[in-house]
Amino acid sequence: MKLSHHYKYIMAAAMAVCGGGAMAQGLNSAYFTKDYKFRHTMNPALANEQNYVSIPALGSINVNLRGNFGYQDVIMDNPMYPATSDKKMTTFMNPYISVADALDGFSSGRNRIVGDVSIMVLSAGFRAFGGYNTIELNSRTSFGMSLPYELFEFAKNTGNRTYDMGDINVGAMSYVELGFGHSRKINEKLRVGAKFKLLFGAARADLKMEDMKADLAGTDKWTLTGKATADVSMKGFKYESEQKDYNDESLGSYEQVNDVDIDGPGLGGFGIAFDLGGEYKIDEDWTVSAALLDLGFIHWNNNARAASSGEPFEFDGFHDVAVSSDHGEELDVKADRYGDQLTDFAHLQDQGEQGGRTTGLGATLNLGCSYNLPVYRPMTFGFLSSTRINGPYTWTEGRLSANWEPLGWLNGGVNMSVNSFTTSFGWVLNIHPKGFNFFVGMDHILGKQSKEGIPLSSNASLTVGMNVTW
Repeated sequence: MKLSHHYKYIMAAAMAVCGGGAMAQGLNSAYFTKDYKFRHTMNPALANEQNYVSIPALGSINVNLRGNFGYQDVIMDNPMYPATSDKKMTTFMNPYISVADALDGFSSGRNRIVGDVSIMVLSAGFRAFGGYNTIELNSRTSFGMSLPYELFEFAKNTGNRTYDMGDINVGAMSYVELGFGHSRKINEKLRVGAKFKLLFGAARADLKMEDMKADLAGTDKWTLTGKATADVSMKGFKYESEQKDYNDESLGSYEQVNDVDIDGPGLGGFGIAFDLGGEYKIDEDWTVSAALLDLGFIHWNNNARAASSGEPFEFDGFHDVAVSSDHGEELDVKADRYGDQLTDFAHLQDQGEQGGRTTGLGATLNLGCSYNLPVYRPMTFGFLSSTRINGPYTWTEGRLSANWEPLGWLNGGVNMSVNSFTTSFGWVLNIHPKGFNFFVGMDHILGKQSKEGIPLSSNASLTVGMNVTW
C-alpha cells in the first residue's frame, strides 16, 4: 500500500518549519533549583534573586524526547547475518525474528513518542512594579505520534485474525511566543504569578487514521477498513496532485496527492495563552506550589485537507479464475481489480481549502512540594508532579529530587522520575555569580546510542543556557 508514501510528504511540510521551539515543557530537574533563571517557565509565581538578560538565542535551549518505544524496538540484529544475508540489521517484521521478541518493546495499549524543542530567542527578568517581571520571546515546536499495539501486531502479521487498530495519530506544531509575566508576594506565605502570551503560528499538521481495522479472520474474504485525514495549516501551503489511470479502463482516472508546495513561510495564525501559578510557604521547612501552563489557543488562517475515500478493501482470493475470458474471470483482470480497490482505499485526495481552524496548545499541570532540611539549609528535597494534557499525546510524571547549594553562586541537584514512558534519572548544574549565569541539565540521561548516534530508546533531554545577571 502507498499510505506511508503520501504521509511522508504531509509530515515533511509540518516539520520543515520546526527549526526551533516547543510547548510549555521546561527543565523539570531545575524546578526546585534556587535562582535557576527559567523556573518561571514551569511556574510563573517563582521569582529569581537576580535580574537577568539572556544572551540572544543562547539564553535557554531545551530539547526533550519521550516515548515508550524507540529505535532498538524497530531496528534489530538480523538473525540471518552473516549466513544468508550481508545486512547486520533488520526490522522487527523480519519473519525470522519470533513474535515474542519482535513485539516485546511495544506497549499493549497506546505506543507514543512525544517531543519538543524550545529556543529562548530573548528574555529578561527584573524586579519592578512591586514584584518580579519577565519578558520573553520563544520559538516553540512540538510533535508526537500515538500508535496502537495492534498496528505493530498487524505489521508483524501474528495470524489470520481481526486487528482492531482504532485511531492512529501523528501531529506537529510550530509557533513563536511573546510572553509577559509578573509575580508578587500577597503576604509572607503566599506568592502568586501569571503570564500573558501572544502566539504567532508558523504551521500545524495533523494526520489521523480513524477506525482502522484489518479483518483477516474470514474464511471467504479479508477486509481492510478505515479513513485517513491530513490537515495542514501553514501560509502558502498546498497539496500537489497527479492524474493516474485505473487498471480497469472503464473506471477512467483518479487524482491522488503526490507532493506538496510551500509558497514561502509566514504568519499562519494568531492566538493567546495564559500561565497561572502560586507558591505557599507552610513554614520554614515546607513549601508547596502549583501551576497551570499554556491555557490558550491558536486560530489558523487556513486548513488544507487531504483525505482517503474511506471505501473498504476486500480480498476474496483468486479462486474461480481462468486463463482465458471464455472460462471465467482472468487472473490478470482480477489482480487489476484488487489493485484498483486498494488504490481507492489507500490514496489521498486533495479536499481543498477548508477555511480557518482553531486548535489548543495542550496544557501542563505542575504540582510541587519541597522540604528544606532544618539541620542543613543548603539541602532541599522536592517532589514534582507534571501532567501534560494533550489528547492522544497526554502523559504524566512524578519526579523526586535532591538539591544542594554549597555556595551562594553555585547549586544544582540530582533526581529520579517515573513517567508514562519510562524511569528517568536527571541532573542540573546552575552557576550564577553576579554578572554571568550558565546552566546545563538533563531530565533524562542519554543512554546507549547506535553507531549513527541515534538514541536506542526514544527518551532524551538536554537544556543549556547562558545569561547576563546583576
